[in-house]
Amino acid sequence: MSQLKIFPENNPHAAEIINKFDDMAGRLHGIGVRFERWQANQALRDNATQDEILAAYRSPVDRLMKEYNFKSADVVSLSPTHPDKVALRNKFLDEHAHSDFEVRFFVEGQGLFYIHANQYVYGVLCEKGDLISVPADTKHWFDMGPHPQFKCIRLFTTPEGWVAKYTGDTIAKKFPAIDQF
Repeated sequence: MSQLKIFPENNPHAAEIINKFDDMAGRLHGIGVRFERWQANQALRDNATQDEILAAYRSPVDRLMKEYNFKSADVVSLSPTHPDKVALRNKFLDEHAHSDFEVRFFVEGQGLFYIHANQYVYGVLCEKGDLISVPADTKHWFDMGPHPQFKCIRLFTTPEGWVAKYTGDTIAKKFPAIDQF
């Protein structure tokens, strides 16, 4: 089940917990984050290719690409046996921002986004069917866990795709990892 926890940025042990989807979406909308529940009901093989996943969700992907003038889409797919899972997890775990907004549609599995805004940290546990869009220049990080299991469609307004600007802040290390969330 998707979940939102809102922490004061200086207290990772005191969180307001929100489980109702509409309440989650409303609170996230208040900081400019789009959070929606989409249908993720296409049957995919465990080793489905990027092209197969994009084809399975072509209609909603095309709709978003047109709405936001996205230039590219790709798929990030990780399993517990992925040979680079540790390096990839570490790449996303430090607080960073992007000059582009970050859009993810979870077609399988789960992941934990943390968004640092207005002296709060918003922990968003995303699951299959969740679409999240983090605004440009918003500080955040992502935890896929030590045994990642997810497939996400990512959309970009630039052909370069995912480019992070790391803040150098160690705040991410103070908040619960996905397995303690």
